[in-house]
Amino acid sequence: MKDVVVIGLGAFGSTVALELAKRDCNVLVIDRDEEQVEALSQYVVNAVTADATDPRALKEAGVENFKIAVVSVGEDIASSILITMNLKELGVDYVVTKATTELQGRILRKIGADKVIFPERDIALRTAESIANPSIFEYIELSPSYGIIEIVAPPQVIGKTLRESQIRSKYGLNLIAIKREVPIIDEGGKTVLNEEIIVSPSSDEKLIEGDVLVLIGKYDDLERFKKLRR
Repeated sequence: MKDVVVIGLGAFGSTVALELAKRDCNVLVIDRDEEQVEALSQYVVNAVTADATDPRALKEAGVENFKIAVVSVGEDIASSILITMNLKELGVDYVVTKATTELQGRILRKIGADKVIFPERDIALRTAESIANPSIFEYIELSPSYGIIEIVAPPQVIGKTLRESQIRSKYGLNLIAIKREVPIIDEGGKTVLNEEIIVSPSSDEKLIEGDVLVLIGKYDDLERFKKLRR
């Protein structure tokens, strides 16, 4: 069971707190707004109305006993920086901080944020990607340099083994898994499609039409591979 403190109870922070609580995490929420705190109090282990930019308030709330923190005050740049600094100085091992701009993100990383997230930007990117490239089901940013995509296998690799497809040697990408629909007979005797996931496929695995490839690599290499679907 993980102990997590969530600071900032806007739409994003509240959702994170509730989802963590559903997953049996011990959640402490902190916000200046008493109404926001009260609204979540019945769902979490503890809810505190306090100014998290004040390190004394964080100490009184017991933040030092938590290993993980989520800071969701991205619109207030000064506060997000102060809160992140306070948490690291109080010994919180892993701090995830929401940001709205790249500059804010760089500052947060320099002062100790272990992970910086850009929820609005990420949603915008995924929406644009899904519209521009319907063959791409998921696009996940891992770092400023690396990402993961789920993409329908392009015609150029259909019928080839993983080795023959040159996904790694030519495009510099690693294939994490293949999602494939296979026919099965259900209880009623009908033939239906069932999704099969092949994790870490061997180099001799043959790619077939309809396969969804889960790929990890540098953004430039992912973009080169994505062009095969255009």
